[in-house]
Amino acid sequence: MFMTRRSFLMGSLLSGGAVLAANATGRLYSLPQLNELYIPELIDARSRHQSIALEVQEGSRHFFPGRESITLGYNGSYLGPTLRVHQGDDSEVTITNTLGEDTTVHWHGLLVSGNLDGGPHQTIPAGATWRPVLPIRQRACTLWYHSHAHGRTARQVYAGLAGMLIVSDDHEKSLGLPSDYGVDDIPLILQDKQFEQGTLVLPQGMMTTMHGRRGDTLLVNGTVNPVAKVPPRLVRLRMVNGANARFFDLAFSDARIFHWIASEGGLLEKPVALRSLRLVPGERAEILVDFSNGRPATLTTGPDSSLSMMRMMTPMSGASETTVIEFIPQGTGSSSLQVPQRLHAPEPRIPSTALRRRRFELTMGMEMGMGMGNMRRDETRMSRASFGINDRAFSMDRVDERVNLGDSEIWEVTGTMMAHPFHVHGVHFQVISRNGSAPQTRDKGMKDTVLVREPVELLVHFNQPSQGAPFMYHCHILEHEDNGMMGQFTVT
Repeated sequence: MFMTRRSFLMGSLLSGGAVLAANATGRLYSLPQLNELYIPELIDARSRHQSIALEVQEGSRHFFPGRESITLGYNGSYLGPTLRVHQGDDSEVTITNTLGEDTTVHWHGLLVSGNLDGGPHQTIPAGATWRPVLPIRQRACTLWYHSHAHGRTARQVYAGLAGMLIVSDDHEKSLGLPSDYGVDDIPLILQDKQFEQGTLVLPQGMMTTMHGRRGDTLLVNGTVNPVAKVPPRLVRLRMVNGANARFFDLAFSDARIFHWIASEGGLLEKPVALRSLRLVPGERAEILVDFSNGRPATLTTGPDSSLSMMRMMTPMSGASETTVIEFIPQGTGSSSLQVPQRLHAPEPRIPSTALRRRRFELTMGMEMGMGMGNMRRDETRMSRASFGINDRAFSMDRVDERVNLGDSEIWEVTGTMMAHPFHVHGVHFQVISRNGSAPQTRDKGMKDTVLVREPVELLVHFNQPSQGAPFMYHCHILEHEDNGMMGQFTVT
C-alpha cells in the first residue's frame, strides 16, 4: 500500500521502532528517531485563583532511550510549565527551592519593579520560599522565566531551569488569532545541548567561556528530533531562544512564507511576511504559519552565525542546515482563521523626548594574549576586565547607572569581538538606529533583547521603580553574563 511521508513519519513516531525509508532509487537509508514534541503543562493564573506554585527541583531525564541525564526543572525534571497571566491581574507565584544551592527566578520581559524582577538580588536560598505578587500591567506578549543566580545562571539554565510565560489581554483575544494552547498555539523553547553517548554533559574550558556553552544536538521543549502534529490551518508558533549562546537562523525547508506578528514586547503594528527569522539568546517571536496544504513542513536553522572567530571550535558550526522540528498536519482545517491586516496601534518613536544619552560597550579583554595573529601588545587593553561593560566587570555592590522614573533615554550599545545579545531588565525599548542607519526589519516592535556589534541606538522607557533593588543590563550569552558582562541600574 502507498504510504505518504506524513503517515510514514507518524507511524514511525508512534511505533518507536527502527526508522528506514526508501529514496528515489529504492535504496534504504536511515532517518533519526523521531519523538513527539513535548508540550509543557499550561498553568493559567485565573484558573488557580491567582496563585501559582513552582518547585525548583533536581531530576533526571532520558533525552535518548536508555540514557539517563541529571537535570533541573520547575515542577518536573526538566524545564517548567507554561505560565499564563492576564493584563490587569495581580498574580502570586510561590517558588520553593529544593536544590542544594541558591537560585532565583527572573521574569524575563515582565515589567515589574526591581524587588520583584527575580534578578541576582532576589536570591532564594536552598530550602527557602519566595512569594512575589506580580502586577500584570502590560499588553499581551510571549515572555519566559529562568534562573538568574549570580555566577550560576549559565549552569542552572543549561541544566533545565527555564519556562515560558504568556501574558494575555482582551485586545489580542479580539483579533481571532490561533489560541488553542498546544494545538494551534504552540510553545517552542529552542536550545542546543552537548551529549556524550546519549548523556547530557556540561561543556567546560576557555572556549566555552569565550563563546558560551554550545551543543551538538538541538532540542525543542527538551525533545530531541521532535515532530509535532498540527491542524491543517493557520497555526501560531511562540518561539523562545532559550539557548545559552546559540543563534538560530530559522526557515522552512520548502521556503514557505510565514508571518511574524509579535516581538518581545508584544504584537507588531501589522504582520511581516518573511521566509527566515533570526533569534538570538533571550529573544522571542510569534509567527503564523499556514499548514492548510496538508503537506509536512520542516523548520530548520542555518549554522550558528554568532561565531565570528574559531568557528571550528563548536561541533555544529559546519552544518549548512539543521532540522529543528518537523510539523505534520493532521485532521480537518478551518477557513475562519486568517492573518489579520492590522495587529496593534503603532508605537510612538520620538527620540527628541530622550533626556539623556548613555553609551555602553560590551568588552572582552581576553582578545589580547591569545596567540592569534600578530596583534601588538597593548598594555591599556590588557588591563581590561576579561568580560565587562565599559571595561568594568559586574559587581553586586556597585550601581553603574542611576535613572529617573518616567524618563526616556537613548542608550547606544556596541559589542566587541563578536555579536552579543543585549538584554535590559524592567523596560521595553525601541531600536532607532543601527550603525548610523535605519533599523533593520528584525528591529521592529517593542523589545527587551537586541543583537549588537555595530553601534545600535535604543530609545528606552523607564516606567518601573527599583523599590530597593537594582535592575540588570547584560549580554545574554549566559557565560559572558556570569563572568562579568553585566551592569546594574536604579530607577527612582
